Amino acid sequence: MYVKQPTEFCKNVIFADESKYNISGSDGKQKVWHTPNTALHIKNLQPTVKYGGANQLVWDCMERSGVRNLDFIDGTMNKYVYLDILKRKLKQSASNLGISRHFKLYQDNDPKHTADIFKLWVLYHCPGVIKTPVQSPDLNRIVHVWDYSQQKIQ
Repeated sequence: MYVKQPTEFCKNVIFADESKYNISGSDGKQKVWHTPNTALHIKNLQPTVKYGGANQLVWDCMERSGVRNLDFIDGTMNKYVYLDILKRKLKQSASNLGISRHFKLYQDNDPKHTADIFKLWVLYHCPGVIKTPVQSPDLNRIVHVWDYSQQKIQ
């Protein structure tokens, strides 16, 4: 859809998304392959944390010149929490990036990103919104950029 656009098309695009980071362990099933009758050998056991460990939900936005305004989310992320984050962080990020008057917002098709309350707010507060194709991949670039910036800090 946007492949044939010139490189200048992405000049003022702000990519926004949220990601969940597990602080300890996985929140999915894990499998261990073992030979018969060795399931309880110490090398085949995985340590666990009672009550599933911890995780952190993070919202972030980025433009080709950098990452801006990381926001840590407590509790469940829904359309109201998402809209509140955009109200507080999106224009501030665009201003910090020097593109406040002409930015375009790009995000995936998550239901909270396409809710009517969000569409109405965007109509009056965003200079442009890029339509995301159905079945578009998640914006996992934010995860990699944030992970890289955290490694540089440590």
